[in-house]
Formats: sequence, C-alpha cells, structure tokens
Amino acid sequence: MDRYTDRATPSSTGARTRERVRVLIVDDEPGLTELLSVAVTEAGWRPYPAGDGESALRAARGCAPHVVVLDGMLPDLDGLQVLRRLRSENPKLPVLMLTARDALEHRIDGLSAGADDYVTKPFSLEEVVLRLRGLLRRTGAEEIRTDDPVRVLGGLVLTERTREVHRDGARVGLTAKEFDLLSLLLSHPRQVLSKAQILDRVWSSSFDGGGNLVEVYISSLRRKIDRGRAPMIHTVRGVGYAIRAAEEAR
Repeated sequence: MDRYTDRATPSSTGARTRERVRVLIVDDEPGLTELLSVAVTEAGWRPYPAGDGESALRAARGCAPHVVVLDGMLPDLDGLQVLRRLRSENPKLPVLMLTARDALEHRIDGLSAGADDYVTKPFSLEEVVLRLRGLLRRTGAEEIRTDDPVRVLGGLVLTERTREVHRDGARVGLTAKEFDLLSLLLSHPRQVLSKAQILDRVWSSSFDGGGNLVEVYISSLRRKIDRGRAPMIHTVRGVGYAIRAAEEAR
C-alpha cells in the first residue's frame, strides 16, 4: 500500500481528489523540525521531516514534495550537495534554504546552487510560512490545496481559508491576531497553553510585556466570543488559558 495517501487518486465516480501540498523539512535539530512541522500543518499542508541529507533524498523520492525547507548544514551531506541532487532530479522544485550564517558569500552560494529563497536563523515561523506560500504561489502549487481546515468546538466554528468565525450561527468579527490566537486555542481544545507558548506561536517572538499582550488579546477575544453566551475561554490561574465547549463548563 502506498504510504503517501494524500496524493491524487481517482474516486469511485471518476472524479479526482486533488492532492495536498507536501513540504519536505530537512534539519538535524529535532526541536526546530518539530516546530516547522507544526507551522506547516497549521498552514494546511503536510510536513515530511528528515534529519539528514540522505534521509531527505530518500523522502523526496517517496513523497514527491511540492516545496522543500533545507538547512544549509547537515551531519552527513552539505546542504548545497542535497540541493544540487534535488535539483538534478526535479529542476523546478522550489527550495527555501535555512542558514545560521548570514555571510553574503554563503547566500550567494545557495542561490547559485538553485535555492529559490533563504532565511537566516533565528527566524520566525510566520516568516517561513509566508515565504513558502510565496514559492508555492509562483509554481502554482498552492492552488492544489483543497482541504479547507475547519475547527469546530461546540457551537464555535473557525474556517482557516476564509478566516471566518461563527458562534451559534452568528458571525464573529476578529482581527488577524485574534483569529490566530483563537485558531491556536482550537488546535488544542481543553489543553492549557501558557502565555509563553501563546506568545511564541502567535507572535513568533518574545519581548518585554509579552505576557500583558497575551492578556489583552485574550480579554478582547472573550468579549467577542463569549459575550452574552456561556464562556468557552478559561483562565487557569498561574498556568495559562484553555478553550472548552460551553456545555463542558456547566
């Protein structure tokens, strides 16, 4: 059986189910790979992580990625070697290079070897997703994504692609960051998220006053989501915040 079940396959009616964007993530730092995988998943794409060059090349042959996130320094092959081999097998495959070095020569080497873009560590996950979206848009691959992630909890419905939120059938108008915050909470229903976790995932940064910023946005979100209704967003004192279906709090 083909393990990559997200590829396009004929349906019983003869129609085709269009494939989902596949992102090959190549980095030898497990923590960073996990964060990138989460960010890619939340963007509606499917991540395929690899911890070294040889694994990346095998994975590329197996999953046929639409875009690659490639670290410039790997434990076995140099990132540029991996890039050249990927390019030899798929000249049009878009590649975003990650590098801990910001020397102009290194960036030129990567771009000369065929990289389409690069990001210097440390970076924000939001920036990586935006750059990947740009690469996918250029190749037309972004349009193959047909899944429209919808998160539902009780009477609360969040639609990722249209960035719309409804509660009990009524539309709730949110700012961009309020939407991102709600999306994060709904990705972890009933789970308590700390201010630090929220700050890192929604704002992709840590700075003075960040905890107060989270409090302000939680308060604003509550006014819009919970006003006149049974509360769904809850504070766990000294720990963080959680979202639960209204009936669970009764």
